Amino acid sequence: MSLSLRPDVPRDVRRALREDLGTGDCTAELVNEDTQLQTRVICRERAVLSGQPWFDETFRQLDERIGITWNAKDGEELEPEQPVCRLEGPARPILSGERTALNFLQTLSATATLARRYSDAVAGTGAVILDTRKTIPGLRLAQKYAVRCGGAENHRIGLFDAILIKENHIAAAGSVSAAVDAARHLHPDLLLEVEVETPEQLEEACRAGAQRALLDNFSLEALRAAVGRYKGKIGLEASGGISLETVRSIAATGVDYISSGDLTKNVRAIDYSMRFV
Repeated sequence: MSLSLRPDVPRDVRRALREDLGTGDCTAELVNEDTQLQTRVICRERAVLSGQPWFDETFRQLDERIGITWNAKDGEELEPEQPVCRLEGPARPILSGERTALNFLQTLSATATLARRYSDAVAGTGAVILDTRKTIPGLRLAQKYAVRCGGAENHRIGLFDAILIKENHIAAAGSVSAAVDAARHLHPDLLLEVEVETPEQLEEACRAGAQRALLDNFSLEALRAAVGRYKGKIGLEASGGISLETVRSIAATGVDYISSGDLTKNVRAIDYSMRFV
């Protein structure tokens, strides 16, 4: 796995196989245990491939005699009806692992494909597309890996590796400045970002020493004004109501980052099928 994230692929696969297999595959038992199969996976639509480690691990855990030959790599674009990989080996474990392996492939490819569309939409503007924590429970690192396959970047992984001060944190701390001061004292090594809803909060966050401001649902006019005054003084991240239809105009305001939960929570599975040769 070449990207910097290190998801726990074996754990993800064990959990997925456990929920699908339970006490055993009753239908696969209908096939003679000596039967061998050759199969291929076809992508039925234009997509960005992601999920190879999970696909491979599914069949490795079921039977290491299954051989898999890939025709593409994670991050590569696929055309409709393109053969993606070929499998050879014992029929029973291939049949048992088909759905689990394709579930990983279709979900992670969906995230990668949407990330690529967002990244392409802002090409040339200098804005970086970021994901969020709005991920499928238990598959956060897998989806963040897929985001990277699609050419976008990762925001914080969880609550432990960066500080994002939001409205309720500000209210509890008493002010933006108080929250920023506490954060700088407790975790000086972490990225410190403040979600702001007004120009006044943005000014306070900048003066307090925040490294980045999340401009929550700012209008295009307000984003341009923020860029004109604060570009280079504090990182500027647009968020809220981001879509493929609006992301280009938002990027054109000059913001540094655009974060969207759309990449991971509103995905539509890519259509893959496994055909037996």
